[in-house]
Amino acid sequence: MAKQSTIWTAKVLTLFPEMFPGPLGASLVGQSLKEGAWSLETVDIRDFASDKHRTVDDAPFGGGPGMVMRPDVVDAAIRSAKEAVANLPLIYLTPSGRPIDQARVRELAGGSGVVVICGRFEGLDQRVLDEHPIEEVSLGDFVLSGGEPAAIVLIDACVRLLPGIVGNVESLAEESFEQGLLEYPQYTRPQEWHNRSVPEVLTSGHHERIRAWRLAEAERITKARRPDLWARYAGGTR
Repeated sequence: MAKQSTIWTAKVLTLFPEMFPGPLGASLVGQSLKEGAWSLETVDIRDFASDKHRTVDDAPFGGGPGMVMRPDVVDAAIRSAKEAVANLPLIYLTPSGRPIDQARVRELAGGSGVVVICGRFEGLDQRVLDEHPIEEVSLGDFVLSGGEPAAIVLIDACVRLLPGIVGNVESLAEESFEQGLLEYPQYTRPQEWHNRSVPEVLTSGHHERIRAWRLAEAERITKARRPDLWARYAGGTR
């Protein structure tokens, strides 16, 4: 068995490896990738097809529209990936998965990395999900053309939490969801713009008043926009 890398590693199983790194190759995340602070690897699922046409899907049993990714092909790709990076969690991005949240992202970032499975067509044969300890997660109540854009989002969310990626660590502590609330409004120069002024408290220099204002605004916004988050916060379950 190959020795696992000591840096945080994202291994992506996909039918479209050319979609990576994509946005993950830009900005702070991309720079840290170039510097070797974390690792991104892709596995082409088609490489594990057994026929000359590299077939990875077939019609669903029971009829219906669309195609389903074959269990034998996906299974072979998963086993190959796990041989190279043992003990990394298997993540399958699917609209029917559990909604991912910042707490789970923080847990993944605190580990050694992830193996992300990108579905296509109507998704994976259920037997693959039953065969392996796969965690099914969703970005939200909407459908994408495939798992690749979702994988990029998930990896970005994890990588930016790795030590040294974001220069100002304090900024991470005040983001949305970190305290169970959405983030408060932000302002910068110019102080007057289109007859709109920056709230006076933010220019007061009074740090305790600013802290209290930001908390109140975060609570107001969360209560109005995300009653589900507000209920957990107000109930003390955050």
